[in-house]
Parts: sequence; C-alpha cells; structure tokens
Amino acid sequence: MSQVEVGEEKKPHAILLRKSSSSKMALKEKVVQIYEVFFQGEDPSAGNSNFWDEFFLLKVNIGYIENEFEKMTGEALLVLKDNLNMLFYRAVETLKEDNPIRVVNALYTLSALINGIFKKNLGDFGFDVINLLIGFDSAESVMQSLVESLNAILTGEYSITLKQQVLKFLQVLATAADNVSQNTFLEYILINSVFESLLQILSNSISRQILGRDAVLLLTILVQYRKYESANQYIVKLSIVDDELALTGYAQVVHSALSDFNNKFRNRNAEQQNGWFSALASMVGNMFVADEKQISGVRADDAVLLSLYEAIHLNRNFITALTHTHTPSTPTTPPSSPTLSQTTPPLEKASPTDLAVIETVSQPTNLLVTFLEYSSVVMQDTKDTTRYSNAKLCLIILTCIAEDQYANSLMHDVNMNFRVNLHRMPMRHRKVKVANSIPSRPLVCALLDLMVEFTMSHMMKNFPIELYLRCLGITQRVLCYQKKCRVRLQYPWKELWTALINLLKFVLSHEALLVKKHTNIFHLASKVVNIFNLFITYGDTFLPNPSSYDELYYEIVRMHQVFDNLYSMALRYTTSEGGDSKDLAARLTNHLLNIRAIINHFTPKVDAWAADNQLASLTEEQVLEVVKSNYDSLTLKLQDSLDQFERYTEKPRENAFFTQLVRSIVLDVRKTTNHYLTVKQHDVLQDVVAMSE
Repeated sequence: MSQVEVGEEKKPHAILLRKSSSSKMALKEKVVQIYEVFFQGEDPSAGNSNFWDEFFLLKVNIGYIENEFEKMTGEALLVLKDNLNMLFYRAVETLKEDNPIRVVNALYTLSALINGIFKKNLGDFGFDVINLLIGFDSAESVMQSLVESLNAILTGEYSITLKQQVLKFLQVLATAADNVSQNTFLEYILINSVFESLLQILSNSISRQILGRDAVLLLTILVQYRKYESANQYIVKLSIVDDELALTGYAQVVHSALSDFNNKFRNRNAEQQNGWFSALASMVGNMFVADEKQISGVRADDAVLLSLYEAIHLNRNFITALTHTHTPSTPTTPPSSPTLSQTTPPLEKASPTDLAVIETVSQPTNLLVTFLEYSSVVMQDTKDTTRYSNAKLCLIILTCIAEDQYANSLMHDVNMNFRVNLHRMPMRHRKVKVANSIPSRPLVCALLDLMVEFTMSHMMKNFPIELYLRCLGITQRVLCYQKKCRVRLQYPWKELWTALINLLKFVLSHEALLVKKHTNIFHLASKVVNIFNLFITYGDTFLPNPSSYDELYYEIVRMHQVFDNLYSMALRYTTSEGGDSKDLAARLTNHLLNIRAIINHFTPKVDAWAADNQLASLTEEQVLEVVKSNYDSLTLKLQDSLDQFERYTEKPRENAFFTQLVRSIVLDVRKTTNHYLTVKQHDVLQDVVAMSE
C-alpha cells in the first residue's frame, strides 16, 4: 500500500464543495465528505460493493467525528442509530483483515465512536450507549467478535505498533466513563476476557518493554469494575496467578515507572543544590506549572501505584516478585531509554554527585527497595489532597506488606541486605546523607527508618492523624512478627522510641486543637503507648541484647514527665461528658498502667541513689546501673492482645478513597490516551505502511 492511500487528506483526491464570495476554493477531505453523508442519516455504501474496503484505507479524522457527536441532540442520535450500528459493525469486521492499515483505521474509528458517544450527556451511561453504538440484538456477538480479534492481534505475530494500538483502544474503552463501574461496555470485556493476552505481554521480555505499562494500566482499570458490587473475573484471575514470568514482568513494569520518578527527583535535587540560579529558575518554572500531582517538580504516578497495590493486595505470590533481586542493568525500560553509560561521565571526570548516583545504581536492588525510596519522597509533603492520597496509598501498600508473613521473613533476612536511599524532608538541624554513606542492611531497617522519619517530620498544625495511625500500625505489625518469630534485629531502637515520645509531646502541646479536630487522638496515643508496651512485655524475645532492654527503661524513666502528663490528660477526659472521648481516654489510662508502674518504681530509686551519693544529677550510665539492679522488685501486669492487630481490609472502610482515586486515574489515562491517539496517528500509519511493504 502506498503512502498516497494512507495520507488521503493531503492529496488532490479531496473534492470541490463550494466557492466562497471571494472566489477561493474550499477543499474537504474525501473522508469528511463521507462522514457528512453518514451523519445525515444516509448510507454512503449504497450501490458500492467495495466501499468499506476503500473507506478503511482513508485516514480517520477523529476530531471531526467527535465534533459531530457533540453537535447532535439526543433525538438526532436515536435517528442515526442504524448508521452508527453499521459503522461499528464494519469496523469490528475489518479487525479480522490482514491489511494493517485497515486494522489501524478501524481501531481509530472505534475509538472516535466511543469517545464521541460517551461525551454526550446520556444520564446514566447504561444500555443506551450499547444500543446506540451496537444495538441490543447484536451486542453480544459483535463484542465477542471484537474481543476475539483484539486477543488475536495481542497474542499473534503482529507488529508492536499494531499491538500498542489495540491496547490504546482498550484503554479508550475502559476509561470512556468517569465512573468505571458505570461503563457497561466492560461487561463484555469481562465475559470475553483479555486477561490472558495481557499476561502474555508481561511474560515476554521484549514486548513488555514497550507494551508493559499499557498492559498493567489496562489490567488495573479492569480490576476496578464493580469490584464492590459483583464478581469481577479480573480480580479472581489476578489473585491466583502463579506464573513467575508474568508476575516478575508486572513487577518490572512498576519498578521501571517508580525508578524513573526517583531518578527525576534525585536529578532535580542535584540541580537545585548546584546554585541559587538553578533554584530560582526552578521556582519561577513551578509558578507557571501548577500541577498539584507534582512532588518537588516531579509528577507522582497514581496509576502505577494503584497497580502495585492491587498486585500486593490480591496476589500473595507477588511478594516473590516484589523482593526479586536484580541489578539496575536488568532491562526494565524500553531500549530507547538512555543507559547509565550514556547519561553519566567517565569516573575520572565525574563530580561527587555523579559518583553518588553511580554508587547507587551499581547496588543490587528490587521493587521493594525502589518503592521505599519512592514512598520517602511522596510522604514528605501531604498538604494538598493529591499528595495526601498518594502518601496514604503508599502506607496502605506498606501495611499489606507488613502483614504478610513471607514478606516479613524476606525483609528480616540478614543475608538479603540493600542500600535504600530514603529522602528526608530538608531541616536545618540535620545533614543530608549522601548515597554512598547509606549502610547495607535488611529491608525492614529501611521500613522502620521510613516510619521514624514520617513520625518526626509531620508534627504540624494540619495534623495528618490518619497517616500517623497507619504509620504506627505498620510499626506494630513488624514488631508482632519479630515477637512471634523471635527475630533479634540489629536496629537503633532508641530512634524509634525518641520519635514516639516526641509525638506524644506534640499531642500534649496541642491538646485543645487536636481533641477538637480529631476524636480519635486518644486512639493515636494508645497506639503509641502500646508499641512501648510491646517492647516492655515482649522485648526480651526480639531486642538484640539485654542492654537494649535497659535503654528502653532508661528512656521511659528519663521522659517520665511526658507519660505523666499524658495520663493526667486522659484522666481529665474520663470525667467529661463526651461519649467517644471518654471511653477512649479511659482505655488510654489502662494502657499506661505498666509504663506508670515502671516510672513509679524506678524514679524513687534513682532519686534515692542520687541522694545517697550526694549528686544533683546522674549520668546515663549511673541511671542504667540503678535500673539493672532493681528489675527483680518490679511488678508488671500482663496485658492482653498487644501482639494482635486488625488485618487490613479494603471493603467497606476504604471504598470511598479508592472510588475517588480510580476516578482521578481514569481521567488521567483517558487524557493521555486520547492525546497519544491524536498526536501519534500519522506516525502509527507510517509504521504500519513500512511494515506492510
């Protein structure tokens, strides 16, 4: 097929329609003339047996089709129903042909029809859409034929370009309605599944590099269809996948996207540190690009993050892919992406920043390492709604990971050490760690570091209590695993204790504001106290050595004023009239029982020892000596359910959050897909022409 036939609109096949008053000729494309006849309700194929063969060789004018739909009333659409049914059917039949130009144009035609009809305000996007485009009587058979053709292209010996167009069309179909659960087209995609085709793409290392992201995003959107209302076979199938190649491919697609985000963030930070001029230029640039999904100038990827969540939440086998170790040279991005050797200078010419990047890249890594780094970036700033939801989803994913026994065993494995580059919020009182100074440790250490960092850096007026509760829940789950399996982790626990005590101090300092805004502030305090109770009651089973246990008691005694004030605050609310606050406050006083016993037992003994030795103040070593020599006389009460937690469930608690998140992702994917179809149409046709010659 020659390129003349493809670029029909640029050739003299266009016909003369009218003369303007200035005697200038106005030309219309041949395909537009056909569209005009079609939208007038006439059959342009009447009397021409070769019409459809020729029609699908003409380049589709997407904009014209969508504009015509926009201008039409509901009544006019109903009049046009037979023509729409015919065009949709002919496009579906064309997908069975061997001519790639016709197939591509048929896909573009179907995309334009679906976009055009869904842009109309048809109320509930229900069966009216199906009837207008396909017709009730033939909908099942036409959609079955459509999906069969799409699967045949995705799994057959066809060009990557054509396969990509099929995925883009499926994305158009899946994102046609703002609320994915109202898109009844997807009923037919459930009946005639594309799941196996998507899995085949992810299993193939070559196709995955170009098609993997589209395949994962499509699968993620299909999983959302009526997930809270009825059985969705994509959920069922994703939950039981045990194909290691497919799961690893899925993980690599997500890893590539998150790595790209991390690299952009690092590069942007490096640019900002190079001088005030770059920082100023960046600041001015951000003034004109006000995208709240951008985090420090880098756009967060909600869709990929949701893909990661669904895989971890639904499929226990995915944990293996999550922690699968590989070097950064493992192909996870398209071949066209620059490699390290292309983007970094020789070692002898490298700057300290370049050396840090090279050092980071040369380390073994996995998806969990990359995700922890990503989380450390997005959780820095939670002030606007989009960033808050991104951080929340990160913490939900980490909750699922922290609940999984196998994931915990891998994270605690001392033979699996990684350097995780956690980014910390800039603060004047601390230095930034350079990449090559980060120690190589079990992954759970980085997870705990992330929880400590979040705890220390979000004590602010707009207190994100929900995120704090999730953060504390993750810490509790990790400790429960260590207690259960008697894992003695070499970790600076004092950093965690200090962060938790500082959190309690913040709550006490802002009591009036927090109690007014958050009824569950006592629940938050109880979770903090119970983490200490876990250490007090079971610390001998998982703390690395006896001296760590001594340091715990030292910190409690040293900071006794915080716990005393917390008890006094809770006691005040137990006598108040507020129902919920009263019960939660009473529960908090009970949780403080052992901590108060420790304080009441050791404080007098420390004071007595200081008086006997005529010392105004004691050193840490002296206090520790008093603690060690007085354990025997300490009486504590065994508290129930410290090592129990409510397992994460999405339904019904998180329904509203995910419904809103999915709506936002659908809008983003639709916008990106339609932009691609418009901008890349000429290139796609050129590619299929070249491949057909």
